Amino acid sequence: MRLLGIDYGHKKVGLALSDEGGRFAFPHNTWPNDKFLVGKIKELCAREKVGLIVVGESLDLSGRPNPLMREIEKFEDLLKQKIGLPLAREREFFSSWEAKRIIDEEQTDPLTDARAAALILKSYIDRQGNAEVV
Repeated sequence: MRLLGIDYGHKKVGLALSDEGGRFAFPHNTWPNDKFLVGKIKELCAREKVGLIVVGESLDLSGRPNPLMREIEKFEDLLKQKIGLPLAREREFFSSWEAKRIIDEEQTDPLTDARAAALILKSYIDRQGNAEVV
């Protein structure tokens, strides 16, 4: 089963896909967070035969939901309504920073958020089924 990883942000959303066996995570794309986002994700899920969506859970350093998490919860509700696939959450801390560090870049590039989504998805895959299903 193919998995879709999402690194949600106010302005843009990073996307990553797994291989068909759900073992490896690859950056896919970064899309604007606009009114077309959920429809584009729905099309991507259908085209790539995605069976599960993994969304990065945004918490503060003490482990409590931060203000972005409220937006993520609303986004998850939209995904459930419009796409109907099961969702899982995976904790993420500094995934965008880590995505930049991996390629030794100081500046954000167009695929930074997609690489962050791949890190979130890889973390979920590594834990295989231990993420909180929402």
